[in-house]
Amino acid sequence: MFPSVTANEMREIDRLMVEEMGIGLLQMMEHAGRNLTEVARSLLGGELKGRKIVVLVGPGNNGGGGMVAARHLENGGSLVAVVLAQDPMRLKEVPAHQHATLSRMGVRIGVFDSGEAEELAAWMGPSDLVIDALLGYSLNGPPRGAIAWLIRQVNGIGHPILALDLPSGLHPDTGEVADPCIRAHATVTLALPKRGLLVPTAKPYVGRLWVGNIGVPSSLYRRVGLNVEPLFSRSPVVFVEDE
Repeated sequence: MFPSVTANEMREIDRLMVEEMGIGLLQMMEHAGRNLTEVARSLLGGELKGRKIVVLVGPGNNGGGGMVAARHLENGGSLVAVVLAQDPMRLKEVPAHQHATLSRMGVRIGVFDSGEAEELAAWMGPSDLVIDALLGYSLNGPPRGAIAWLIRQVNGIGHPILALDLPSGLHPDTGEVADPCIRAHATVTLALPKRGLLVPTAKPYVGRLWVGNIGVPSSLYRRVGLNVEPLFSRSPVVFVEDE
């Protein structure tokens, strides 16, 4: 069975990565975005050029990983539209760094406004792929406000959805599905699958599950009581069901 982690275990791994290993959030975020880009490329048949991709961005580090992917997708020739679920002034420091980079690149960025919901839906338009980078493993209750609206919008449109780390609205430990919850065609989880992703009832929301390397040392896994064999000897992104 593929190893998995709880949200608390992953939180401790992230803390140790930064505080003891000196592997910063920018480094981990870059890995996450690159992994997401490679799975997006695979879902799009191996070609990014000219493909229309919408990236939904939340306020935390998950959103930062989505913005890294937006940069790589734009550089790969995709037509990228980034939709922020909040005012960019509310972004945390590291995601704000990614937002500033996209702005300097001239990437198309929109900000959700409940008074302009219909206009935003039209602005997003028909897409080849939607990337869900709204909520990470620190889910606290069901999605609300702008994030809830965006989830319902993209689920209703029916475009293929690729989720980062876990579908927004899915509980990382139990696999409980909130209302609303992203119904992804594929998910790229980071470091190790969160327990909830492997619950059978979560499968319709998770889709095809991949796990991406963010550079966690084996010794660090042992610190939190996990025995994890090298997972990425062949590729930085591994299809879970192949294991």
